[in-house]
Amino acid sequence: MIRGIDFNENWKYHFGDIARGHLQEADETAFRCITLPHDFSVEGSFDPENGEACTGYLMGGEGWYRKHFQTTEEMADGKTFLNFDGIYERAHVYVNGELVDFHPYGYSPKIMDISGYLLEAGKDNLVAVHVDHTRYANSRWYTGSGIYRKVTMYVMSKVYIPVWGTQIDSKIEADGSAAVDIHTQVINETGKQQRVYLNVDCYDKENKKVANAVTAVSLECDEEKTVSLKFTIENPYLWEILKGGCYQAEVSLKREGVILQKETESFGVRYFRFDTEKGFFFNGVNTLIKGVCLHHDAGAVGAAVPLDVWRRRLENLISCGCNAIRTAHNPASEDFLNLCDELGLIVQEEFFDEWDNAKDKRHNGLLDNQGMDYITEAYTSYFRDYAKQDLQNTVKRDYNHPCIFQWSIGNEIDLSYARYNDATGYNDAAASLEDGIGYLGYWYEMPPNSHEEIVKNIKEIPRHKYDIGSTANKLSKWVKELDTSRVVTSNCVFPEVGYETGLTDALDVVGFSYRGNIYDYCKEYYPEKPMLGTENVGRYREWKTVMEHEFIAGVFLWTGIDHMGEAWVQKSYPRKGSNLGLLDFAGNEKPSYYMFKSLWTDETVIRMETQTLEKSLYTYDEQMNLIEKEKDAWKHTEWHWQDVNPYWNYKEGEDVVIEMYSNCDSITLYLNDKEISTQKLASFEDHIYKWCIPFEKGVLRAAGVRNGESFEEILATEDAPDHMTIVSDKKEIMVHPDSVAHVSVHVWDHNDNPVRNVESKITFTVSEGAKILGIDNGNPDNVEDYQNNQIHTWHGTCMLYVQALQTGTVEVKAGCEDMEDVMVTIEVR
Repeated sequence: MIRGIDFNENWKYHFGDIARGHLQEADETAFRCITLPHDFSVEGSFDPENGEACTGYLMGGEGWYRKHFQTTEEMADGKTFLNFDGIYERAHVYVNGELVDFHPYGYSPKIMDISGYLLEAGKDNLVAVHVDHTRYANSRWYTGSGIYRKVTMYVMSKVYIPVWGTQIDSKIEADGSAAVDIHTQVINETGKQQRVYLNVDCYDKENKKVANAVTAVSLECDEEKTVSLKFTIENPYLWEILKGGCYQAEVSLKREGVILQKETESFGVRYFRFDTEKGFFFNGVNTLIKGVCLHHDAGAVGAAVPLDVWRRRLENLISCGCNAIRTAHNPASEDFLNLCDELGLIVQEEFFDEWDNAKDKRHNGLLDNQGMDYITEAYTSYFRDYAKQDLQNTVKRDYNHPCIFQWSIGNEIDLSYARYNDATGYNDAAASLEDGIGYLGYWYEMPPNSHEEIVKNIKEIPRHKYDIGSTANKLSKWVKELDTSRVVTSNCVFPEVGYETGLTDALDVVGFSYRGNIYDYCKEYYPEKPMLGTENVGRYREWKTVMEHEFIAGVFLWTGIDHMGEAWVQKSYPRKGSNLGLLDFAGNEKPSYYMFKSLWTDETVIRMETQTLEKSLYTYDEQMNLIEKEKDAWKHTEWHWQDVNPYWNYKEGEDVVIEMYSNCDSITLYLNDKEISTQKLASFEDHIYKWCIPFEKGVLRAAGVRNGESFEEILATEDAPDHMTIVSDKKEIMVHPDSVAHVSVHVWDHNDNPVRNVESKITFTVSEGAKILGIDNGNPDNVEDYQNNQIHTWHGTCMLYVQALQTGTVEVKAGCEDMEDVMVTIEVR
């Protein structure tokens, strides 16, 4: 639950500009009533004519949000604040016709003091927010548009604890107890001296009080002070990875026995460290970071993601062994971090994708602030004026989250200071190619220039007005003004340069972006700082490299879940986004998911995927052995997984490759109960079992052996679609914006085999009392409207997101030509 008073219902919204939209007298007849969060871009259609691949072909625009509320006696006599957790973007916030603040950054939280703008008690107030996302291609990924995160209100007396005013630290003592330090700001705006009491009650997860501390606080007129309290928790439980385990600190401010304010802060008792030789230790245990990078959208629901949607996706990632999230490339919502606290996922929270210089949003190339047009103009225009407050607001909001263990001050920032990168010789190598665009030789080739040449070249490069080392150290300093308990990192494309430009001087842990090829190089020349893969291809080779380098703390795969935008990476429209995730746009498992589940968990995994020999990565050598078409291609493949199919349906006699992602020691393949051969995992450098056999209709059976135990998986030829099933992930939901049922339809043949090689058009109907939040099938090339009740299946399935509007029973029906309708019932409370 996000902190503060819920301020998300009964807003009115209008797409487009209106005259005098910030004033009470503005005409609201064209507005519609909504509940926040709200993303107006995802409500539109994909537009290949005017849209841009970088933001998923969904348009931006501008809009007005208006909400009326009455001034209460408490508001009139005290202080009132609004907390906007995220508005994309360039938001002007007005109260009763007066501008309160301008907030340009679309991802950072913002507290606004509206006390001086309110009318007297009993009067109607208007808060109006103008959102300007007419620069709809000003990101390298899908951003969403509007007030896409929650808004809360705080009403306080004039002696108060400010929003985000309590910071909690803990450490484990020699006797095993936890020493807890609480630092709380108290502000006096009464105009006279005040004496108050600050009380803290600490509760465990069973809601049992385990500690208490209290102190008197004397405040002069208009004084602000930070008050420290200490207490001890005997025999504490630790906040553990993939377990969680928070305490609740109930912080009260009292005067003459009357409670003026009560806030509850969640915190966890845990400790961690990075080691230059042994990697990462969490709660004293050497731990590998099995991380993924996530953008902030969730397919059909856009950027306004209900918690139940995130929960399903994060739990699915946890099931494949994931234990860490990198919030690429911006701060997450408070809700998202609360969920990570609960689930026990550790989080690297990132602040910025750009600093002083802009990146080319359309092709990821360098702009160096040249060549931007109106629709691509981004945060760099405001960075130097707003970066400190945006960064520090994020740190203040998120300080008490035990899930956060790293702050990342930037993503691949060194790409936008390209003069320095010339020093490596990679740019010369790219220029020597006929088409150097998209050159990725630096992923697997050593720098063309020697270490000595790189150092010499960097020293000879004149410093420009904006220097990467200076900016990095400034950002790191701003973090550490507020938090020295966590480490600062950055995702570096050219760390061998960053060590010489001052970039890594600002970092406690150096992040490597696809640069496992230079781990040893940097360890040799720069051994003094821990290293971590902060962005990695979702391939076995990346994990193999970590397993071979004890000093590397782990990885963050690009990506955990497919995201909208960056659609140009693999193909043109109708590709609407990046399909490099372990999960697809609907949050369902992909082939790479099973690869990493086999690597990251103790669960036995056998997953079969197929492809014709012609379309596969393989061919035969002269001895009819199956080999790669390009020798050792697995060592330098790019982001996307090879094109494979989850079915056994081909032309009779056609050569078909069968891939298996497994942690079995050996697997025997059978076709129609006839043994083909037995192979051992140790025989495959790329960790993928492979067979090639002529297609024959029937049943493939993989019989695996792991640690002496037998396991089996089958894949059968599918016949025509015969019937559907429908299932909801929840039998009961609530009337709440975060409560969502995921309703899935699956198509089957007459033998109850899943039909995944042909697609069917599904039409949904939802009974009164509920609404369709979105519809998806996971296909990266699906450009049917998300706000719809019809969709084609992909690999035999599709999904409807359903929200309740009133208590009772919701019926969701799915229909398809030539198949009987199916229905599921969901109770609503």
